[in-house]
Amino acid sequence: MTALLDRLEHDLATLADRCAPQISGQVLRYDGLVVESSGFPASPGDLCQIFPRHAAAGTEPIEAEVIGFSNGKNLLFLDTAGAQITLGDPIVLRRSGRVCEVGPELLGRVIDASGAPLDGRPAPRPSDRWPLGGKPLNPLARTPVREVLDVGVRILNSAMTIGRGQRVGIMAGSGVGKSVLIEMMTHNTTADVIVVGLIGERAREVGDFVSRVMTGEAAQRICVVAVPADRSPLLRLRAANRTTAIAEYFRDQGKDVLMIMDSLTRVAHAKREAGLALGEQPTAKGYTPSVISLIPALIERCGPGLPGQGTITALYTVLADGDDTTNDPVVDSARAILDGHMVLSRSQAQRGIYPAIDLPASISRVMNDIVSPEHVVASQKLRRMISLYMDNRDLMLMGGYSAGQDKDLDKAIALWPQIEAFICQLKSEKVTFEESATQLIKLVGGSNEQA
Repeated sequence: MTALLDRLEHDLATLADRCAPQISGQVLRYDGLVVESSGFPASPGDLCQIFPRHAAAGTEPIEAEVIGFSNGKNLLFLDTAGAQITLGDPIVLRRSGRVCEVGPELLGRVIDASGAPLDGRPAPRPSDRWPLGGKPLNPLARTPVREVLDVGVRILNSAMTIGRGQRVGIMAGSGVGKSVLIEMMTHNTTADVIVVGLIGERAREVGDFVSRVMTGEAAQRICVVAVPADRSPLLRLRAANRTTAIAEYFRDQGKDVLMIMDSLTRVAHAKREAGLALGEQPTAKGYTPSVISLIPALIERCGPGLPGQGTITALYTVLADGDDTTNDPVVDSARAILDGHMVLSRSQAQRGIYPAIDLPASISRVMNDIVSPEHVVASQKLRRMISLYMDNRDLMLMGGYSAGQDKDLDKAIALWPQIEAFICQLKSEKVTFEESATQLIKLVGGSNEQA
């Protein structure tokens, strides 16, 4: 009976789409990814289906999205590259792709860019709708970042405190512990809702991550949107927008949301592929101008809401090709708009220091506004000692430094074993914000000395 009622509710919800007059066209040109069709009334973002006439019986129609117009013809981007399409195949306009289904029914679920389930369970039937591109907010009406978000990671809680509504980038090359750090924060955070977008990752990693985080009570406050690297660039872009839209919905409900997008670089790659296919001119490192405009548009949707609403604390992983965290266009664009960034160090990872956060190269732009002055001074001391030690490490190893030449460096050397133990944290370990602040102040000696 329950299944019958669910089916009836779904049929009623889609009745308008199914009873609407059919708008159609036909394929005029196809290059393996972009389809040009005869003109019919549609706007960018609308979703269509292409019905191959020469396909085997029972073949599913091919999904496509309208992305623009040219010379009175529609341009469609396929969800599946290399589909068997022939000249004259019919195209039917199905529905607008500018709205997505949202609701508490998505918690504990793993879905794809279209909202279909990937976890082997029945399709969720969310009751609410939200614009895929978000709802603009008056920047002057937004509440400021004033409260700490406990992420359960000692080095972040203590020396790079994250606020509720802050947008932070995790910048690093491949294989230095981004996924492990994300997993730790997902398990340990005090946020009400966690929305994770796995965009352009390897399919194996998607399965491993989901199996690790979707366990226990924490799974009931997590929604995962996953689109692996082998999917269409339009699907990856749609997944990034759906992830953000789900987070916006829960913020509108008054929830404190932790949104994690892994990775912003793969979203930029998808936009680059789409732009090049449409004839945009490549600029730095082959990125098209639309990529640079996409990044702030996506990031600015997150953050604090209006009075009475919740917050979206957003974490974006940003891949740095060849560990170059200074000259990559995506890294630069993201760093300019984010409220802070953490850089992961390959040299620390190689020495077994996890999480491998390069504290002197990382910054939280809201930390000084949300923690006590004593905490701020202690974090500055820790940064200075780590910077002094790392800058002079090679000199010390060669025997070129003698104790007594620099009292600050002498203190950093004396405290280094404790500092290293403070930075390191097991994946299964949780350290609260209060514990992290207390341990930091105890480690560096409080605020009695000059920072």
